[in-house]
Amino acid sequence: MTQQLPELYLKLKDRHSDLIEAVEKLAKIARTSGPLDEKTGHLIQLGAAAAIHSRGSVCSHASRALGSGATPEEIRHSIIILTSTIGFPTVAAALSWIDDQLEKAD
Repeated sequence: MTQQLPELYLKLKDRHSDLIEAVEKLAKIARTSGPLDEKTGHLIQLGAAAAIHSRGSVCSHASRALGSGATPEEIRHSIIILTSTIGFPTVAAALSWIDDQLEKAD
């Protein structure tokens, strides 16, 4: 699955290339600095994105998790697990964003 970068991200990258380069480097180092595989890392980031109500990040990490081998069921389950932690309304919103993203991927 090829992920399209959001227009805002591309604008920020164009305007502040040094900053975005540093953020991308930090993300890569964080991803590779421990034993978790790429899929697990994206599922964790997906949960964090849901917790902070970041639709863009939820969509991004759902796509990345899918591209890293996660199934739609694993992606949804990684959010459902959070119900008692972040609340049902937040989980329901994240699931709706994920469903929208998964429909685009088909």
